[in-house]
Amino acid sequence: MERQPTDNVKVMFFLISLLFTGSSENDLFLDFCGTWRHGKGSLSLNINLSTGCDGLSISANESTLSINGKITAQCRRSDVIPLNKFGLDSEEDSFFCLFWEPLLDQLQLQIGGHSLILCWPASVLDTCCTDLSHGSNTAEAKYGIMNGMVRNDIVNDKIHMAYNFGGIFTKCKELCDQARQDSTYSNTPGEAVKRNQSIEHPCAYRSEVEMKEGFRGFDVTSPTTTGETSEPTTTIHLPPALKQAAKKNNNAVCTFFHNNSFFQEGPKEVQILNDVVEITVTDEIITDLSEPIKIGFHHNAIPKMHSRKCVSWDTRKDPLQVNWLVDGCETQQRGPKHTDCLCNHLTYFTVLVQLEPRPVRHLVALTAITYLGCAVSVISCIALIIFLCRKRGRSKEQSIPIHLGLAVSLAFLSLLFFLTGVLANVGGESVCVWVGALLHYALLSSFSWMGIEVFNTFWLVYMVFSPSPKLYTWNLVGFILPAVPVIILAAIGDIYGLREVVPSDDISNPYLMCWMKVTNKALLAHVFTNMTILALLVSSGFVMLFLVYRQIRTRDEWRQNRVAFLSIWGLSCLFGTTWGLTFLDFEPLSDFILFLSCILNSFQGFLLMLRFCMLDWIRKQAAHPGLGSTSTGSTRQHMLQEKS
Repeated sequence: MERQPTDNVKVMFFLISLLFTGSSENDLFLDFCGTWRHGKGSLSLNINLSTGCDGLSISANESTLSINGKITAQCRRSDVIPLNKFGLDSEEDSFFCLFWEPLLDQLQLQIGGHSLILCWPASVLDTCCTDLSHGSNTAEAKYGIMNGMVRNDIVNDKIHMAYNFGGIFTKCKELCDQARQDSTYSNTPGEAVKRNQSIEHPCAYRSEVEMKEGFRGFDVTSPTTTGETSEPTTTIHLPPALKQAAKKNNNAVCTFFHNNSFFQEGPKEVQILNDVVEITVTDEIITDLSEPIKIGFHHNAIPKMHSRKCVSWDTRKDPLQVNWLVDGCETQQRGPKHTDCLCNHLTYFTVLVQLEPRPVRHLVALTAITYLGCAVSVISCIALIIFLCRKRGRSKEQSIPIHLGLAVSLAFLSLLFFLTGVLANVGGESVCVWVGALLHYALLSSFSWMGIEVFNTFWLVYMVFSPSPKLYTWNLVGFILPAVPVIILAAIGDIYGLREVVPSDDISNPYLMCWMKVTNKALLAHVFTNMTILALLVSSGFVMLFLVYRQIRTRDEWRQNRVAFLSIWGLSCLFGTTWGLTFLDFEPLSDFILFLSCILNSFQGFLLMLRFCMLDWIRKQAAHPGLGSTSTGSTRQHMLQEKS
């Protein structure tokens, strides 16, 4: 289609206006996006970056995406990174974006839904490489980059092997001043957010401390923020032990970052403070300091319902993606607006605020009830096992092995739950991996035996003339089958481990237990195993209670209130319907439901034993022939007593 003259005039007018409006300012960032057309084999990322301002080249072929150039102030990196673990080998086209921010010497690549850090944030020096202008492209090719875009404007929709950009040096101070006054500047990759006021500290603030002989420590403070108070947001105390640990260099560098969204990437359940600190000693790797570095963070008030922890990012272990860990740091809360971090190594530091799961109300009381209930249940289940074993020797009732299996699984579950807190505090993560898996198995086994009780009741009521399944079938379903998902999840890894349950009244002192971790994989495992099986168990239990009631409500013995109540209550213990309270945790009855669920489920072993004792007592005391029988339900005609 032939271009109209008016179109040429519009393009010329746009270029002239763009030239005049942007001539007095520099580019604060560069974002380049495109679609990498590649093969389906092994893919890799080739990085070759060094200091300077000669330019940037983004190229691609059938198997490799390459980023080469001299645009950084401090970052030097040469690496080849396999991309298959990001799931790119199954597609022919992969969308990617490259973000360059000269104010922070920061280069980031987003590809396959993952953000890869090519150059970590750092403080600026005298000059910055900016105004990266698009140069000449290479010839069209079968494999390469198509639909190349700069700031969402398509440069070329054809497939080219490379895009080249040239840059120029700019004084970093002038660039910082421009960023402070630029209402559209944002350090969120690919985003320009309109703001009503100037930006606070768009550049990282750097402070270098020379540790001379006789170094006795030094305090470093960040720039003050504008607002109601002139108090610095972050303070750092460098201890004398840092000088002793530094063998090659005497200069410690403290860099303060403010409002950098780069550090905020991670799960939605947590949030990082606006302030992040990097502490380094040039060309040194320093760990296990005899005296910790003290970092004081002043921040907005954090509600008591949200816990906070001091965390660090070890760039040696996780060089490509931000991963905040609590290792090597101790948290000291100095009120809702002040947190001190005592850390024994050097890297990036900040405070992580836990948004979900929220701290638990009345955790001390609930823990006490759980410990007492589990202890009583273990003793009760052992007594019940002895009772059923003796009864099994003189009776041929088919349901006794099922009751016995439920008692064994509940005893194992109660014992592990009683010990999980002690084992978590003594053994730590390594022990909790095994204990958490065993606890999960015990829970699934208990659910399985409760489900078997439901099925067996249905069989006794409706399958009167059919023989019951063999005993080995019940043992297979109750003891062997629950081990299958646990073994699979353990093989996947990062499912079981140390779990912290934070109390709402003292978030600095969490309760430790061995269970599933707070990760996406563990959450999926919890939903597809525990919650799904529990929903099926509770729903089938209530259905079975209704069917039993409808089937035998006309019997004479049900006219006695104590028998009716005991039967429903006893069947509820067998069927595990009390676990259905888990799904009723909502306001305004959440606290009541929480305590009721804790009491009934932790004392379930005791209630189960009590059920058998009460039935035995009723059988002996009742004058009615149906209740005075020497059997508790060996015949299908007296199924209610046997099951109730």
